[in-house]
Amino acid sequence: MTAADFNALAQILPPERIVTTPERLETLSRDFYWYSPVLKRELSDKLAEAVVQPATRAEVTALAAFAHQRRIPLTLRGAGTGNYGQCIPTRGGIVMDLAALDTIHSISTDGVATCDPAARLGAIERVARQTGWELRCYPSTYVKASVAGFCAGGSGGIGSIEWGALRENGTVHSLTVMSLEAQPREFRLTGQDIFQVLHAWGTNGIIVEVQLRLAPRTDWAQVAVAFDKFSAAFDFTEAIARNDSFRKRLATVFEWPIPGSFTPLQKWVPEGEALCFFEVSDMQMQRLVDAARHAGGEPCFTAPFSEPRRGTQLSDYTWNHTTLWALRQDPSLTYLQCGFSPTEARSQYRALKARFGSDFLLHFEFVRSGGVVTPGAIPVVRYTDDVRLQAMIDACGSLGVSVANPHVNYLEASGRWRPDDAKRQAKERYDPRGLLNPGKMRDFIPDIGNAATSASDRRLAADPRSVAGDAILSARTLPTPA
Repeated sequence: MTAADFNALAQILPPERIVTTPERLETLSRDFYWYSPVLKRELSDKLAEAVVQPATRAEVTALAAFAHQRRIPLTLRGAGTGNYGQCIPTRGGIVMDLAALDTIHSISTDGVATCDPAARLGAIERVARQTGWELRCYPSTYVKASVAGFCAGGSGGIGSIEWGALRENGTVHSLTVMSLEAQPREFRLTGQDIFQVLHAWGTNGIIVEVQLRLAPRTDWAQVAVAFDKFSAAFDFTEAIARNDSFRKRLATVFEWPIPGSFTPLQKWVPEGEALCFFEVSDMQMQRLVDAARHAGGEPCFTAPFSEPRRGTQLSDYTWNHTTLWALRQDPSLTYLQCGFSPTEARSQYRALKARFGSDFLLHFEFVRSGGVVTPGAIPVVRYTDDVRLQAMIDACGSLGVSVANPHVNYLEASGRWRPDDAKRQAKERYDPRGLLNPGKMRDFIPDIGNAATSASDRRLAADPRSVAGDAILSARTLPTPA
């Protein structure tokens, strides 16, 4: 960016909402990319040249027009709770921090929440429950995570055992996106059209409004059950996950020593045992406890529903929070994101354990995918080098275990790329110059115009396939539909 760029920017926003100090630039150019040692190596030096903090949609429009006119890369930031470097500006330019646009506009009588992009999922949950509704699914980071960030980078979470992934069952009712053009336009996407920008990392449109379809409120109880052997813990968790007579929001199972890293839970966690976590309807808690004892498990923590919710929340140790707790204890650990077979999971995980032993620790999150209860997995794995990590990915593929690779920083290899090419086509329509989060959609070639194209455009187009994460070539992973 030139001095003229900064001077023009100062005509759009007041100086206190244009961040240029090195410390703040570093903070606001980051997410939890360091979960991956590969991305930590590849992305640590990537910084914005400025961070802008609009407070209104009109300011977002003005900033989008500014970036387009001056051909400045524009990367979007919500709460920064993602794990893949989605909000890291790999080509410099501007990060647009949308945190101030956090209004929950309404919750309709039929359970649709209409929100600004940076509305916190935890706030939506709190407000919705006051009106008899709740989120269908949410990530373990829901207290801080933004709704547009979840749509742009997430795929499922707590509640997916009942409602499926974020992409299923009309959970995302609509997305309103703004184009990056000389005169930015807004498009309200519904139905299949939401897949143009759902889980596209903000590469092909600025999400300015989200409508989520909610679920009827349920009072959820929490139960943790310990088993001597992981196989017994897996069997019990799967049985409860598949038993539709239980209302569930969570069905999770961990191999030891993963539970040993849950420091705040140590007074309840038996040493050396596998652990299952559940959220079930409060009225069914005792029935679940009885079923666990009948199966040879020992309920080690129970918490009936109470309002307001205080104290231990088991969901704070599930999904990718599990990885965070493990990393705090052992920085050599990282993770994969896997989809196991609904029928062959046991033979699959046994084969992986036979090959990799304690370097491949099992963590399953049961989800409903296409109506079928499926053992999704976020195994905690030990990182030694890129070759060993790729060997784990290849071993999963050879066994029919799909991998959404969290060690790459481009969409096509992340496991959420759709075969209908809707995301790339949307980028051609909404961001023809390729300025939104550039470098993270490899199949897109920006429109560089004529001979008068700026140096910025030439830099972006010079090597459109040059991007962080090449150390893990993920062509061998098995993509899953977005």
